[in-house]
Amino acid sequence: MSDLKNDRFLRALLKQPVDRTPIWIMRQAGRYLPEYRATREKAGDFMTLCSTPDLACEVTLQPLERFELDAAILFSDILTIPDAMGLGLYFEEGEGPKFKTPIRTAKQIENLPIPDPEDELKYVMDAVRTIRRELNGSVPLIGFSGSPWTLATYMIEGGSSKTFSKSKTMLFNEPKLAHMLLGKIADSVVSYLNAQVAAGAQALMIFDTWGGNLAHHMYSEFSLNYMKDIVSRLTRENDGRKVPVILFTKGGGLWLNELADSGCDGLGLDWTMDITKARQMVGDRVALQGNMDPNTLYASPDVIRQEAARILAAYGNGSGHVFNLGHGITPDINPEHVAALVDAVHELSEQYHR
Repeated sequence: MSDLKNDRFLRALLKQPVDRTPIWIMRQAGRYLPEYRATREKAGDFMTLCSTPDLACEVTLQPLERFELDAAILFSDILTIPDAMGLGLYFEEGEGPKFKTPIRTAKQIENLPIPDPEDELKYVMDAVRTIRRELNGSVPLIGFSGSPWTLATYMIEGGSSKTFSKSKTMLFNEPKLAHMLLGKIADSVVSYLNAQVAAGAQALMIFDTWGGNLAHHMYSEFSLNYMKDIVSRLTRENDGRKVPVILFTKGGGLWLNELADSGCDGLGLDWTMDITKARQMVGDRVALQGNMDPNTLYASPDVIRQEAARILAAYGNGSGHVFNLGHGITPDINPEHVAALVDAVHELSEQYHR
């Protein structure tokens, strides 16, 4: 069994007793840290930063050197899979990710390869191996992927979108085509995540960032069913330990019950969901992760502390809660405010675990 000095995060996800509520932060390695900006400048561009294992390791560890976080998350991008499928990922300054060849036809989908994680995506696996070595058992490492629906939206739209008009047109007009694409992405995600576990990831998270944009009757068919399929095929034990899986649909509060029955270990909550109600809904089926509004970190440290106290009290006694934001931290946050949050969660949560 791997010797972890702090396994609070893994234990909470499996609803085992912990001494205090663990905390990590989505996008904890990011632009709000001056040391990240310096490494990013050294790399020259974002994709070089992602695809150079030593640099990806460097930025993964930066927040852990600064804050007493309970987990590290691999520094990478959700679009590594579509990029490895040959869509030609590039980044436009101020506009985010774009693809040179968006998916439009059945022939394109038929020709999409399932990337070999130790070939086209070897740089990610090398980053996982490097980070695990450098962490030296201090805290667990989280591996991750985007969900099939979320990845499909970028692949079809050719980048980010406010309306998802092209992706949704495919769902309505050519559902078979959409399922063909989603099936290929799901197969790719399974091999990608299992390779991350083999390389050393100790927990996994699937980011369904755009699932909440689907119509109610379409969510299950085009997003949840593919995540359930992935969960059923993941390596759930490695190195003598369980490998917990977290699913996070932003805007997914409506489907918590269905998500709790997906076979995952934990559910991410965004800030629109009441965590007391969420806990009542899911019962003992899964742990919950979340769910502070990221914009709370613009407030004063006193207000941040009050908000942390409110969320901890709303979850209540016992294990099964991983404290996090309801989405990624924004780039212009003062790092001292993050320190105030981490300290508050650790200090104020002890009373709920006696």
